[in-house]
Amino acid sequence: MSVPRNSPAKRHYLVAAVLCYANLINFMDWFIVPGILLDIQKYFELSDGDTGLLQTVFILCYMLAAPLFGYLGDRYNRKIILGAGIFFWSGVTLGSSFINELYYWIFFLSRGLVGIGTASFSTIAPTIIADLFEEGKRTTMLSIFYIFIPVGSGLGYVLAAGMAEATGDWHWAFRVTPCMGGLALVLLILLVPHRTQRRTAAHRALSISGTIREAAEKPGVHRIAKTTWCQDVISLAKNWSFVWSSLGLTAMAFVTGALGMWVPLFLYRAQVVQGIVSPCLQESCNSSNSLIFGGITIGTGIFGVIAGAEAARRLRKINNKADPLICAASMFVSALCLYIALMVAQTNILSTFIFIAFGELFLSVNWAVVTDILLYVVTPRRQSTAIALQILVSHLLGDAGSPYLIGIISNAIQARNAHSFRWSFWSMQYSFILCAFVGVFGGGFFLLTSFYIEEDRKEAEKR
Repeated sequence: MSVPRNSPAKRHYLVAAVLCYANLINFMDWFIVPGILLDIQKYFELSDGDTGLLQTVFILCYMLAAPLFGYLGDRYNRKIILGAGIFFWSGVTLGSSFINELYYWIFFLSRGLVGIGTASFSTIAPTIIADLFEEGKRTTMLSIFYIFIPVGSGLGYVLAAGMAEATGDWHWAFRVTPCMGGLALVLLILLVPHRTQRRTAAHRALSISGTIREAAEKPGVHRIAKTTWCQDVISLAKNWSFVWSSLGLTAMAFVTGALGMWVPLFLYRAQVVQGIVSPCLQESCNSSNSLIFGGITIGTGIFGVIAGAEAARRLRKINNKADPLICAASMFVSALCLYIALMVAQTNILSTFIFIAFGELFLSVNWAVVTDILLYVVTPRRQSTAIALQILVSHLLGDAGSPYLIGIISNAIQARNAHSFRWSFWSMQYSFILCAFVGVFGGGFFLLTSFYIEEDRKEAEKR
């Protein structure tokens, strides 16, 4: 399927819509477990550390599978890989809803397998959108695509909590997204072309100043010699804009992974300490915090991604380093808001919700901007590999360990007084402070990105 040089065909928008819908389901599956975390913790009788390990298993399998799919995505048919991934993760999610409490290790295994399936989509789908759209439309479409990260995450909480409350059985939360995944697979087969034309070094790219720069069209420029995966990795390791922005994304992943896993439980413990709710001793626990947090995630995610993309579009016209500077500023503000939220949680739950919302808002500003940085500092023939490596690093050092680390720290603090609800709250509060400091480091990494971004952008356009 050829990609026109002017405005994209209407079918390109349909393809993007299908990928956005699948991205929605992808992240709904990610956050079903945190949405009913208290029920799962009770059902399998898990400690905070073991509960955090549940999300860590998912992320570890996801990030380890990402480089494989990056390699395949740069070399083989991407539609087939996407279809197989959607079918696989939907089937495993459905199967996990029938696991007995005696076989908790199978539930852990199922989450790892879902992580492998979702890696195929997250690695390849953005590159298809990048190939279909050019000039300013690429940033816009990527922004829309990444809006579905927070929207899907929030809907995961809402779906899980809503189904658990409506049916009285949390297992039903895992039986909705597989049906949605089946629809996504059908749409993928019918609407996404079997092959999409990959961009070459000679394609017209959008510069960070918002102008069009034509790549050098010299004889032989279309016949770039194929490189090995190791050569691609070595080249990316020398790309400092890619390296520092990936570390900034890693800090984002650390914070969002910990927040996504533990915030509803943290809010519940804060409410118990304040006497707003009673300790959950019955079979089915109150899911209102998951519903509220899910709504906050959806709202702040939509507004944050749109605001970030629009700010980047406007500021690029006056500052070539606008993208990493926007990311740095948003990380610093987000870290401050999260720290304040933790400090006021014991006395004022409303203020806690407000500052958590602002913290999530400024984190969401970065999603589309970080991806756009990667797409214009990395040559097109290495983009799937670059996205896969970014996924690997950001999850390995970010949200693969942060839920488990927060849980382990909480366990250690709770050991001093295991039967006190106040100590349970303090243990989570003190362990969460780590996220605020990691957010500050993330802002520093994005500042370092700004020192190299112009040079690396020019280098990518030459290839």
